[in-house]
Amino acid sequence: QVQLVESGGGSVQAGGSLRISCGITGFIYSRSAVTWFRQAPGKEREGVASIYTGDGSTYYIDSVRGRFTFDRDNAKQAWYLQMNNLKPDDSGMYYCAARSGLRTAGPGLLLSPSLYRYWGQGTQVTVSS
Repeated sequence: QVQLVESGGGSVQAGGSLRISCGITGFIYSRSAVTWFRQAPGKEREGVASIYTGDGSTYYIDSVRGRFTFDRDNAKQAWYLQMNNLKPDDSGMYYCAARSGLRTAGPGLLLSPSLYRYWGQGTQVTVSS
């Protein structure tokens, strides 16, 4: 059974940093994608950063590129999103999601919520001005 568990959210002031984590068990990583999404109240869920294991590509949305870093610890089966220089617009519930069996992938596909079968329960990030 695939399980995703996020942790590490919290409250920070603008300009601060947080690292959130996603632990994944029971998942096959071959040609798969793991992606961080976020959702603010009243807004649609949006893909923030994605890793495609087929070729190791990492994708970010423009608003976080240069501030967020998405990486993984294979030994711990953990995926981390390091978020620096946080802004109030970064606030929201952050979810990690996973999908296997992808023969090909690009950012348009990987950052779409409809692609993903497995989701975590989310961790809240709040950035105050």
